[in-house]
Amino acid sequence: MLISLLTALPHGRAVPDELSFAKGEKLDFTLHSHRFGVELAGENPSLGQLWDELQNSLSSLTDERIAAEFEAETQTKPQMSLSRTINRVLSHELVHKGWTGESGIFQDPEYQNERRWRLDFSKVLIDSDSVRRGIAVEVAFNHGEAIAWNLLKPVLASELNHVAKQIDIGSGIGVVIAATESLKDAGGFDSAVGSFEKFLTYLKPLQNQLTVPMIIVGLEAPKRFRVAKVKDPRTGRNSGQIELL
Repeated sequence: MLISLLTALPHGRAVPDELSFAKGEKLDFTLHSHRFGVELAGENPSLGQLWDELQNSLSSLTDERIAAEFEAETQTKPQMSLSRTINRVLSHELVHKGWTGESGIFQDPEYQNERRWRLDFSKVLIDSDSVRRGIAVEVAFNHGEAIAWNLLKPVLASELNHVAKQIDIGSGIGVVIAATESLKDAGGFDSAVGSFEKFLTYLKPLQNQLTVPMIIVGLEAPKRFRVAKVKDPRTGRNSGQIELL
């Protein structure tokens, strides 16, 4: 099920004059509902609250804020794409709303130190009927070979396992945030990064493994700028630079 949404709510500091945009110009995003993830988020009060918090955080991804954050980051370390910037903005917004970043899936110390056993973000609420319901979030801007693993991690955070859980979303849903092909192109992403469109092709063959309802979010490209790759004449290395459209 595909649902196109236009996010709202402008956030962030002003960008320099040479990178000025209309305030509130924001990234569009598209949703794919796996096992009725979107529908469950709309029907259950606890999941609805968490999903609203996540959508409001996605709404903070305005052209103005992303460009400002990207420019600030490049002053200290050259950036090739918008991936780090988008991650930082989402982290700031979600942690401020009480979400846990880098939450471990398992309690066993053997699985504590490796990032592969961690969720990017999670939050759990207890319903009035004492049922745990939470959302496990993966921001999947990594290599396409990790697509199956990114989809499986929310399942591990929900289903019973032989390893004791650190985070248990109970009767919750998973959310995977990915870049559409348009964002990959305009945002300077490496061609090997798994796209939203590629994620969707994994859902059917993995239907029996992906037993937890999910929402796959595809972030679209900024409307007013793109990231152009430029070569530093001193170092010969490429870096990203904001280019107005």
